[in-house]
Amino acid sequence: MAAKSNAAAESTEREIVISRVLDAPREMVWKAFTERERMARWWGMKGLTTRIVELDLRPGGTFLYVMRMPDGREMCGKWIYREIVAPELLVVVHFTTDDSGQPIPHPYDPSLPPEMLTTSRFIERAGRTVLELRSVPINETGAQRAAFNKLADAMEEGFNNSLDLLDEYLAQA
Repeated sequence: MAAKSNAAAESTEREIVISRVLDAPREMVWKAFTERERMARWWGMKGLTTRIVELDLRPGGTFLYVMRMPDGREMCGKWIYREIVAPELLVVVHFTTDDSGQPIPHPYDPSLPPEMLTTSRFIERAGRTVLELRSVPINETGAQRAAFNKLADAMEEGFNNSLDLLDEYLAQA
């Protein structure tokens, strides 16, 4: 099992910060984050199914996905790649979308910020990978920032849920 720890800034500028040691070489973890067929095997949340609609790995390119809940409801999300330094760094803006990939308010809490900026660093360490993930809201109002601060722990739990699936995928790869 991979080691994990969480830390978050205790201020009005709250961030989601996750560091996890994955039992796989950096190149394998990088491919799990950047190749469509690999992402389809782990991205999402436990109990949901995820369909990858698009993965265009280039600055300005997009990753578009649909998560299907057990009750049949669907939630779509999109990343826009800002910076890519293989196999070390991914910087993306992500947000909730409708079926056509257009931004919409978060379906479970429309008070959340419309966009998040997430920086993922992949650090090779003795044949394992340290994944450092940092996510902050951007283009938010004060009320949206307050909603983010209130729900950041739950969002962090969601990120970790996806990373648990990544752990499982890497153990089988």
